[in-house]
Amino acid sequence: MTWGVGLATFGIAPRALAGAQMEEPLAYVVRSALSAAISDSAPPKPAFDNMDQRLAYLRWLGAMSEKLKRRQAEHITRIDFLEAVWYESKRKGLEPSLVLGLIQVESGFRKYAVSSAGARGYMQVMPFWARLIGDGDASRLFHMQTNLRFGCVILRHYLNVEQGDLFLALGRYNGSRGRAEYPNLVFGARRQWEFKPA
Repeated sequence: MTWGVGLATFGIAPRALAGAQMEEPLAYVVRSALSAAISDSAPPKPAFDNMDQRLAYLRWLGAMSEKLKRRQAEHITRIDFLEAVWYESKRKGLEPSLVLGLIQVESGFRKYAVSSAGARGYMQVMPFWARLIGDGDASRLFHMQTNLRFGCVILRHYLNVEQGDLFLALGRYNGSRGRAEYPNLVFGARRQWEFKPA
Protein backbone atom coordinates (compact mmCIF):
# COMPACT_ATOMS: atom_id res chain seq x y z
CA MET A 1 0.00 0.00 0.00
CA THR A 2 1.17 3.48 -0.73
CA TRP A 3 0.10 6.75 0.74
CA GLY A 4 1.27 9.48 -1.59
CA VAL A 5 -2.30 10.74 -1.98
CA GLY A 6 -2.55 11.27 1.77
CA LEU A 7 0.72 13.17 1.86
CA ALA A 8 -0.62 15.70 -0.62
CA THR A 9 -3.46 16.40 1.80
CA PHE A 10 -0.90 17.66 4.32
CA GLY A 11 1.01 19.77 1.79
CA ILE A 12 3.77 17.19 1.31
CA ALA A 13 4.73 16.13 -2.20
CA PRO A 14 3.48 12.59 -2.86
CA ARG A 15 6.22 9.95 -2.93
CA ALA A 16 6.56 6.40 -1.72
CA LEU A 17 8.19 6.24 1.68
CA ALA A 18 7.41 2.63 2.48
CA GLY A 19 7.06 -0.71 0.74
CA ALA A 20 3.90 -2.64 0.03
CA GLN A 21 2.01 -4.65 2.60
CA MET A 22 3.48 -8.14 2.65
CA GLU A 23 1.56 -11.35 2.21
CA GLU A 24 2.13 -13.45 5.30
CA PRO A 25 1.18 -17.07 5.89
CA LEU A 26 -2.03 -17.42 7.89
CA ALA A 27 -2.90 -20.31 10.15
CA TYR A 28 -5.97 -22.19 8.93
CA VAL A 29 -8.07 -21.04 11.88
CA VAL A 30 -7.13 -17.39 11.27
CA ARG A 31 -7.78 -17.68 7.55
CA SER A 32 -11.18 -19.27 8.23
CA ALA A 33 -12.12 -16.57 10.73
CA LEU A 34 -11.12 -13.79 8.33
CA SER A 35 -13.03 -15.45 5.47
CA ALA A 36 -16.13 -15.69 7.64
CA ALA A 37 -15.77 -12.04 8.65
CA ILE A 38 -15.82 -10.83 5.05
CA SER A 39 -18.48 -13.25 3.78
CA ASP A 40 -21.46 -11.72 5.62
CA SER A 41 -23.32 -9.89 2.89
CA ALA A 42 -25.69 -7.94 5.14
CA PRO A 43 -26.30 -4.39 3.94
CA PRO A 44 -24.66 -1.69 6.04
CA LYS A 45 -27.77 -0.69 7.97
CA PRO A 46 -27.20 -0.04 11.68
CA ALA A 47 -29.43 -1.24 14.49
CA PHE A 48 -29.76 0.70 17.74
CA ASP A 49 -30.84 -0.25 21.25
CA ASN A 50 -32.47 3.10 21.92
CA MET A 51 -33.39 6.44 20.40
CA ASP A 52 -30.41 8.26 21.95
CA GLN A 53 -28.00 5.97 20.07
CA ARG A 54 -29.91 6.50 16.84
CA LEU A 55 -29.89 10.27 17.27
CA ALA A 56 -26.15 10.27 18.03
CA TYR A 57 -25.57 8.27 14.84
CA LEU A 58 -27.69 10.68 12.77
CA ARG A 59 -25.77 13.66 14.19
CA TRP A 60 -22.49 11.91 13.31
CA LEU A 61 -23.78 11.17 9.80
CA GLY A 62 -24.76 14.82 9.26
CA ALA A 63 -21.45 16.18 10.55
CA MET A 64 -19.34 13.75 8.52
CA SER A 65 -21.42 14.36 5.40
CA GLU A 66 -20.69 18.07 5.67
CA LYS A 67 -16.95 17.41 6.08
CA LEU A 68 -16.88 15.01 3.14
CA LYS A 69 -18.92 17.23 0.79
CA ARG A 70 -15.94 18.75 -1.04
CA ARG A 71 -14.50 15.28 -1.74
CA GLN A 72 -17.79 13.58 -2.66
CA ALA A 73 -20.28 16.07 -4.03
CA GLU A 74 -23.23 13.74 -4.65
CA HIS A 75 -25.35 13.53 -1.49
CA ILE A 76 -26.67 9.96 -1.92
CA THR A 77 -23.21 8.56 -2.73
CA ARG A 78 -21.73 10.38 0.26
CA ILE A 79 -24.39 9.09 2.68
CA ASP A 80 -24.11 5.51 1.34
CA PHE A 81 -20.33 5.69 1.79
CA LEU A 82 -20.54 7.06 5.34
CA GLU A 83 -23.18 4.52 6.35
CA ALA A 84 -20.91 1.74 5.10
CA VAL A 85 -17.83 3.19 6.86
CA TRP A 86 -19.74 3.45 10.14
CA TYR A 87 -21.22 -0.03 9.84
CA GLU A 88 -18.00 -1.82 8.81
CA SER A 89 -15.83 -0.04 11.35
CA LYS A 90 -18.25 -0.64 14.23
CA ARG A 91 -18.72 -4.34 13.39
CA LYS A 92 -14.94 -4.81 13.74
CA GLY A 93 -14.58 -2.65 16.85
CA LEU A 94 -12.84 0.24 15.09
CA GLU A 95 -13.57 3.93 15.42
CA PRO A 96 -15.07 5.43 12.25
CA SER A 97 -12.69 8.41 12.61
CA LEU A 98 -9.72 6.03 12.38
CA VAL A 99 -11.12 4.34 9.28
CA LEU A 100 -11.90 7.70 7.64
CA GLY A 101 -8.38 8.92 8.47
CA LEU A 102 -6.88 5.78 6.97
CA ILE A 103 -8.99 6.19 3.81
CA GLN A 104 -7.92 9.82 3.52
CA VAL A 105 -4.25 8.86 3.70
CA GLU A 106 -4.51 5.72 1.56
CA SER A 107 -6.71 6.80 -1.35
CA GLY A 108 -7.84 10.38 -0.81
CA PHE A 109 -11.41 8.98 -0.87
CA ARG A 110 -11.01 7.69 -4.44
CA LYS A 111 -13.02 4.52 -5.04
CA TYR A 112 -10.91 3.37 -8.00
CA ALA A 113 -7.49 4.30 -6.64
CA VAL A 114 -4.71 1.82 -7.51
CA SER A 115 -1.28 2.14 -5.94
CA SER A 116 2.02 1.34 -7.62
CA ALA A 117 2.04 -1.85 -5.51
CA GLY A 118 -1.39 -2.81 -6.86
CA ALA A 119 -3.48 -1.99 -3.77
CA ARG A 120 -7.07 -1.13 -4.66
CA GLY A 121 -9.95 1.07 -3.66
CA TYR A 122 -10.74 3.31 -0.75
CA MET A 123 -8.74 1.32 1.82
CA GLN A 124 -6.07 0.22 -0.65
CA VAL A 125 -6.53 -3.52 -0.16
CA MET A 126 -3.84 -5.68 -1.73
CA PRO A 127 -5.20 -8.19 -4.28
CA PHE A 128 -3.67 -11.18 -2.48
CA TRP A 129 -6.33 -10.73 0.23
CA ALA A 130 -9.04 -11.60 -2.30
CA ARG A 131 -7.26 -14.91 -2.87
CA LEU A 132 -6.47 -15.59 0.79
CA ILE A 133 -9.82 -14.84 2.39
CA GLY A 134 -12.21 -13.94 -0.43
CA ASP A 135 -13.47 -15.55 -3.60
CA GLY A 136 -10.28 -14.76 -5.55
CA ASP A 137 -11.87 -11.97 -7.60
CA ALA A 138 -9.64 -8.94 -6.94
CA SER A 139 -11.84 -6.74 -9.14
CA ARG A 140 -14.48 -6.86 -6.39
CA LEU A 141 -12.11 -4.79 -4.24
CA PHE A 142 -13.42 -1.75 -6.14
CA HIS A 143 -16.93 -2.37 -4.77
CA MET A 144 -17.43 0.11 -1.92
CA GLN A 145 -18.75 -2.18 0.81
CA THR A 146 -16.45 -5.04 -0.16
CA ASN A 147 -13.40 -2.78 0.01
CA LEU A 148 -14.43 -1.28 3.34
CA ARG A 149 -15.22 -4.70 4.79
CA PHE A 150 -11.87 -6.16 3.69
CA GLY A 151 -9.98 -3.10 4.96
CA CYS A 152 -11.65 -3.13 8.38
CA VAL A 153 -11.25 -6.91 8.76
CA ILE A 154 -7.56 -6.69 7.80
CA LEU A 155 -6.90 -3.76 10.17
CA ARG A 156 -8.64 -5.62 13.02
CA HIS A 157 -6.53 -8.71 12.21
CA TYR A 158 -3.34 -6.64 12.42
CA LEU A 159 -4.50 -5.08 15.68
CA ASN A 160 -4.98 -8.58 17.08
CA VAL A 161 -1.55 -9.68 15.80
CA GLU A 162 0.03 -6.59 17.40
CA GLN A 163 -1.89 -7.11 20.68
CA GLY A 164 -3.82 -3.86 20.35
CA ASP A 165 -0.83 -1.65 19.41
CA LEU A 166 -2.39 0.66 16.81
CA PHE A 167 0.95 2.19 15.80
CA LEU A 168 2.37 -1.23 14.85
CA ALA A 169 -0.92 -2.41 13.32
CA LEU A 170 -1.06 0.62 11.03
CA GLY A 171 2.55 0.07 10.03
CA ARG A 172 1.77 -3.54 9.20
CA TYR A 173 -1.31 -2.46 7.23
CA ASN A 174 0.88 -0.16 5.14
CA GLY A 175 3.89 -2.47 4.89
CA SER A 176 6.06 -0.11 6.92
CA ARG A 177 5.91 -1.71 10.38
CA GLY A 178 8.12 0.10 12.88
CA ARG A 179 8.33 3.33 10.89
CA ALA A 180 6.54 6.41 12.17
CA GLU A 181 5.61 8.28 8.99
CA TYR A 182 2.52 6.33 7.98
CA PRO A 183 0.94 5.85 11.43
CA ASN A 184 1.53 9.53 12.18
CA LEU A 185 -0.23 10.55 8.96
CA VAL A 186 -3.23 8.36 9.82
CA PHE A 187 -3.33 9.69 13.39
CA GLY A 188 -3.27 13.26 12.04
CA ALA A 189 -6.02 12.55 9.52
CA ARG A 190 -8.10 10.76 12.17
CA ARG A 191 -8.24 13.98 14.21
CA GLN A 192 -9.99 15.70 11.29
CA TRP A 193 -12.76 13.06 11.37
CA GLU A 194 -13.37 12.92 15.12
CA PHE A 195 -16.98 13.69 16.00
CA LYS A 196 -17.54 16.17 18.79
CA PRO A 197 -21.27 16.48 19.47
CA ALA A 198 -22.46 20.00 20.24
